[in-house]
Amino acid sequence: MKDVLVMNETRQSGQFVVPGQKLGIIEEFIPNSGTFVENGVIRSKNVGYMLMDFANKKVSVYPAARNLNVPRVGSIIVGNTTGVQSSLAIIRIKKVGSKIISGYFTGVIHISDVSFRYTDSMFESFKLGDLVRAKVISDKNHTYHLSTKGEKLGVVLAYCSQCGNVLSLKGRGLRCEACGNVERRKIASDYGEGTL
Repeated sequence: MKDVLVMNETRQSGQFVVPGQKLGIIEEFIPNSGTFVENGVIRSKNVGYMLMDFANKKVSVYPAARNLNVPRVGSIIVGNTTGVQSSLAIIRIKKVGSKIISGYFTGVIHISDVSFRYTDSMFESFKLGDLVRAKVISDKNHTYHLSTKGEKLGVVLAYCSQCGNVLSLKGRGLRCEACGNVERRKIASDYGEGTL
């Protein structure tokens, strides 16, 4: 097996690498699957094993485990709202598809990806603690960009911001049976049905 000196460190094909680890520079190798480039440095995108193709000058990283349950573009996720700002909501992802994940992943929903209709306020679309179903539409810049544009996408369970009780669906809004508070959200069509 060939060894290569990269950035004052010896690297070899088959070496175990972690996300963000330096694999080489773009002047030496062509980045391939499982890698990304940051300021001319090729880095690992996955936990896995580095493969250096010296004939074609390519470097790849193959995952250590197959079928890891991580968000991918096109995945439907479920998570809790952990932050709301004027133009985006931050979601702590808990499930990908029907499987609970063990890692820590965060996604963001931009105001333009909330609904097919014009969204006036993120603060009326999501609140802290809401359980949200969304679709991963991009993983650009190592950030999961999410969308709730769709019939079964949006808030699937919400809590009253006054007293903390579960909100019930009443018409096109949500109402707290305990205190009578009425709130708005970007509601999924199957809100409160328990199908996550």
